[in-house]
Amino acid sequence: MSVVDSPLSTRPTPTARSRTVALLGIALGYFMVLLDLTVLSVAEPDLARSLGSSVAGLQWVVSGYTVVFGALLLTAGAVADRFGAHRAFRVGIVVFGLGSLLSAWAPDLWTLVALRGLLGVAAAACVPASMAMVTTLYPVPAERARAVAVWAALSGAALAVGPIAGGVLVDAFGWRAIFLINVPLAALTLALTAGRTARCPKGVRPIDWTSQLVACVALGLATDALIAAGSGATTHAIASGAGAVAAGLLFAGSERRSPDPVPARAILRSRNTVSALLAGAAVNFTMTGLLFVLPLLFRQNLHMSPLETGVAFLPMTLPFAVNPLLTGRIVAASGARGPMLAGLGLLTAGSVVFTAAVLTGSAYPVLAIGLLCTGFGVSFALPALVTTVITTAPEGTAGAAGGLLNAVRQIGATVGVAAMGAFVSVDGAADPHDLAWALLLPGVLCAAMTLAVGRRR
Repeated sequence: MSVVDSPLSTRPTPTARSRTVALLGIALGYFMVLLDLTVLSVAEPDLARSLGSSVAGLQWVVSGYTVVFGALLLTAGAVADRFGAHRAFRVGIVVFGLGSLLSAWAPDLWTLVALRGLLGVAAAACVPASMAMVTTLYPVPAERARAVAVWAALSGAALAVGPIAGGVLVDAFGWRAIFLINVPLAALTLALTAGRTARCPKGVRPIDWTSQLVACVALGLATDALIAAGSGATTHAIASGAGAVAAGLLFAGSERRSPDPVPARAILRSRNTVSALLAGAAVNFTMTGLLFVLPLLFRQNLHMSPLETGVAFLPMTLPFAVNPLLTGRIVAASGARGPMLAGLGLLTAGSVVFTAAVLTGSAYPVLAIGLLCTGFGVSFALPALVTTVITTAPEGTAGAAGGLLNAVRQIGATVGVAAMGAFVSVDGAADPHDLAWALLLPGVLCAAMTLAVGRRR
């Protein structure tokens, strides 16, 4: 027996309209999480002036969110499966809204860093739970693929509007406004997901809290080590890396003895699922690494202003909001493998274009071709990857599978920023050869994943 919530198992079949409303609310919640990742970048100068922050302080404002987010994703997915994904999602949304309101009135930098960590906890509760809710709302695989596409398109719009919206808000009201915008978004999300339509059953699978805690510590320390290494804090990186290895060994030993391992063993038995997880890491390595490196290129070598930089990213970010709908139809009609291969191939091509453009000193129009390849590559690959992982997950583990996918993606993103950022300099014009090496890395990784996915059937 997979559920114990018998009232939910006998509820009437939801109507198409109620499912659509719930799906919009789920997508809006993820939109809010992604928006918080993108609007902060343009607010950093104003925030630094207001709170008297150093560069290191600003790094902690950013990483305070991402480290906690990445570290808690595995646990949050298991919690969603055990206690009901809709409960985890709605609690996460409430905490995210309240945490954003408090962040807008943070009196000093380190209070803001702590509140950003709280937002990371809330985001971790929302993301894997949202995937499990979509699975419950749309049990038919073809319908689920189309629903995932809508979810990806609406939430992906945050990546398109984030940099520009952030610039407008900061120019008009200052950095605090980027947090206040989350409050009405959270309220609307709660309204759209109210009622019985979006409710998910509780599971009976117990949670090994000790292993979950050790997994969080290992992921958190590993993420912190990568961030420290990318910023040149060698001693910090070594200490955190050693702690991550120790926690990882403790986790491995605990997993061997546990009857209920953190990533359910059944999830990892499918080669297609493992390939999709690794491909997800490669996609986020590429996307997040480029979002870190390319602004340096635009500002230092092409002398673009922050607003011009935001507009320059549109060829990459607009497909995030449009193309997933097409991807969903393709996945529903013919499966996820084709869009995954197409997406990884386009990401490889985009990396080659960027590298060639930097080495030849090409103007922005050539870079825009690489941005288009990247935007369409991500928007082909991610919906297909999400569909693959949650569809192949055993019954009752959709939340855990979604948490595992997002944890792996977060690790890929962190490695991407650390690895690609190691080749560039924040001060002065970026050296073309260093930039070329940085921009070539994701192409090599995505080409390798294209071959790996292509071998799977």
